[in-house]
Amino acid sequence: MKKILQTPIKDSDIIDLHIGDIIYLTGVLVTGRDDVHRRVVRENLTSPYDFNGGAIFHAGPIVKETEQENILISIGPTSSIRMEADEAEFIKKTGVKLIIGKGGMGERTAQACKEFKALHCLFVGGAAVTAASHVEKILACYWRELGMPECEWVLKVNEFGPLIVNIDAHGNNLFAQNKLKYAENKAICEEPIIESVKDYMNI
Repeated sequence: MKKILQTPIKDSDIIDLHIGDIIYLTGVLVTGRDDVHRRVVRENLTSPYDFNGGAIFHAGPIVKETEQENILISIGPTSSIRMEADEAEFIKKTGVKLIIGKGGMGERTAQACKEFKALHCLFVGGAAVTAASHVEKILACYWRELGMPECEWVLKVNEFGPLIVNIDAHGNNLFAQNKLKYAENKAICEEPIIESVKDYMNI
C-alpha cells in the first residue's frame, strides 16, 4: 500500500515508519538550505514560515519569475550533510517533521529525529525536473533577499516522491548502517584478491 504523508505531520503519522521505507508527501513543502538554517539556528531569527509539523526540502530551485506568477522549472536536492552542523537545533527550534535531501546525515541529526520525532528522507539526485512535476503551485516566497536558491519557497505538492526513509523517528540511520555493512563486506571481498596477487607474485 502506498504510504502518503499529509502536512501537517503528527508523531503518530511517522512513528511506525522505518529506514528503507518508501513514502510520498502531499501538502506543503518548503525549501531551505544553508542560509535558512544559519538564520534560524545561529542568528536566532524566526522563520517567516512556521515549520511546526511541516516539511523542509534541502534544495535550490530554479524559478521563472513573471509579473503574473512564479513558475517552478526544476528543483533538485542538495546534499543534506551540508546542513548537519545545524539540523539538530533546527529540528528542536522549529518542530519540523520531515527533512528531505540528497545523501546521508550524521549522528546529531539522528539523535534529534529520535528525540523530537522527525524523519530524514532521500530524494534521488538528477531528477530535478521530475521533482518539479509534483509541485502544483508556488504558494509564497520568504527571505527573498537570500537569492533564488537559498530563500524559502513554499510549495503545494501532490505525492512528492518517492522518498526513502534514511533516518527514522527512532534514530536509526540507513546510511550509517550500510557503511558498517559495506566495511565488513570489504574485508571479505579483499581477501581472495590479495591471495591471488600473492600467488601471482609468488609471495
